[in-house]
Amino acid sequence: MIVIGPYLRRRRGDPEAQTDQHAVRKSEARLEEAVGLARAIDLTVADALTAPVSKITPATYLGKGKVEEIVALITGHDIELVVMDCALSPIQQRNLEKAWNTKVLDRTGLILEIFGRRAKTKEGALQVELAHLNYQRSRLVRSWTHLERQRGGFGFMGGPGETQIEADRRLIGERITRLENEIRKVQATRRLHRAGRQRVPYRVVALVGYTNAGKSTLFNRLTRADVQAADMLFATLDPTLRALSLPHGGKAMLSDTVGFISNLPTQLVAAFRATLEEVLEADLILHVRDISHEDAQAQQRDVDTVLRQLGIDPDAGQRILEVWNKIDRFDQDARENLKNIAARRPAERPCFLVSAETGEGIGALLAAIEDRLALTRMTLDLSIEASDGAGISWLHRNSEVLSKELHDGRFDMTVRVDETKREVVIDRFDAVPHVESSGVYTR
Repeated sequence: MIVIGPYLRRRRGDPEAQTDQHAVRKSEARLEEAVGLARAIDLTVADALTAPVSKITPATYLGKGKVEEIVALITGHDIELVVMDCALSPIQQRNLEKAWNTKVLDRTGLILEIFGRRAKTKEGALQVELAHLNYQRSRLVRSWTHLERQRGGFGFMGGPGETQIEADRRLIGERITRLENEIRKVQATRRLHRAGRQRVPYRVVALVGYTNAGKSTLFNRLTRADVQAADMLFATLDPTLRALSLPHGGKAMLSDTVGFISNLPTQLVAAFRATLEEVLEADLILHVRDISHEDAQAQQRDVDTVLRQLGIDPDAGQRILEVWNKIDRFDQDARENLKNIAARRPAERPCFLVSAETGEGIGALLAAIEDRLALTRMTLDLSIEASDGAGISWLHRNSEVLSKELHDGRFDMTVRVDETKREVVIDRFDAVPHVESSGVYTR
């Protein structure tokens, strides 16, 4: 197969170029990403080329001359599949297949194929099938030779009956309805699981970022888990949750989610909204960036775009921490330069330089996670009878126990509680705000 990057040229001074988030992305990097997507499902890439276009042709996307030029390339390599790194309309896809006498797949179709291959959980498989059917429903005109025929039947108006294309659309519509019902049931189960976790005083930290930014490697480093982490686009699809141990003995839940990508199909954002509920409900979001990538800035904008589509403000500094990953790929001088850039960032938008591969910077990141999670929690001191087993057990279940010492038959405890439990702890255990040695209250 071959990969073609039909990237739109932007003329200098074109106002659209100033607002197009992909205008600054290098064509070579975009093509390399498209090749990576193809290889992610074990396709053999015989060739890859960019095909700059100054204007999109409604019938074939590419101009007539470029279409004919690619015919010779396809014939010379005996190509069976062409991947176009763009979103094609059904008509454009059909016309290119006729002109090249081979199967054509656009970016949306390719990503759907990858997701279909990678989805492991029931919910993931249902979401992918739903997105795929919504995509196919608009493409029933593609090379289906039987669609121009009509099936016999008795019409209420005495017409010729239901056409095959109408029947196919009806069948797809019925399947979509069944899938949506099944997904709602799975979502209800997930809500029950999430409600169960919320009764335990563990905060949720979610990893987001561009695909292949190193989220799964960082996830494994932070939780000592063994989640698949490969140098491959969309290596992780289904969300994974593991316990995260914080420096002072506290616990949180860390969630690894699907990676984002430029031009992520709209139907996939909608379909995986339920899967990404862990991000929506998270107390803290870690935006993991591959700071060594040549298009790191463009990738950041792509992730911010998807976050906004999910209803999350990427500029919400108190809830989002940026993690600049893969600093092990830089020499000492480059690292110092990155540290200087990071030091000049506003205090409310800090970033942390780490290497998930080597472990560099992980300690500082964990401390920042703990500090940020503690902002909305209050630290309280209390004294409880050692014989009050029920009360001690309740505290362990509903608060983060920072210290516990036995004195004269009583436990002197320091606990950190969520604001929803704060008044209960104060009233039930006569707790008071914790005072540091400096004489200030702590939250």
